Amino acid sequence: MRILLLASALLLASCSGERQPTNTGVYMLLDTSGTYAQELEKAEQIIRYTLSRLDATDAFAVARIDTGSFSEKDIVAKASFDDRPSAVNRQKRVFAEQVRSFVESADPSPYTDITGGILQAVEFLNEKGTGNKTILIFSDLKEDLEEGYVRDIEIELAGFEVIALNVTKLRSDNIDPREYLGRLEEWQGRVEKTGGSWRVINDLDSLEGLL
Repeated sequence: MRILLLASALLLASCSGERQPTNTGVYMLLDTSGTYAQELEKAEQIIRYTLSRLDATDAFAVARIDTGSFSEKDIVAKASFDDRPSAVNRQKRVFAEQVRSFVESADPSPYTDITGGILQAVEFLNEKGTGNKTILIFSDLKEDLEEGYVRDIEIELAGFEVIALNVTKLRSDNIDPREYLGRLEEWQGRVEKTGGSWRVINDLDSLEGLL
């Protein structure tokens, strides 16, 4: 009986001591609406920086924010990096080439479904099961939905870090800065309401703390 109890205790200890994953998953959303399509070269620089920070067993995906972004069809490039350095380097080159091709040929989107893009990002990163989950949003954060699209949805973001990048000010923001501040406050509230963390980085020359 004593042996059985000891074996059970050892089994429980081993289960409770299971190592949690420490790898990183990143999903980046690119706004392509209106004049924001002209900002994609800046986004490409961020993507190249992110690639340089990721390593073996990490995961990365880049997707455009389109009329209906809750879809894999908007993913521009994605990769689950191998555990061999030589293979990782090849994967990163292919990834960068796919992004470059997209930047050179991207058409502006008439609508901006940011919520749908975040939902797709959550689904992708949860499926990858990475220890760290980061969603990057390259956008002015002004959501513009086509008639009929429903996005009044609470997104479960516990364990996710959401980082807004290059949140440019619209012409109307210069007239009434409360619009700009209101967008930031609204998105921060949506992210933090379900346990996510929120940051804004507008100085793209200082990306050291991005990941």
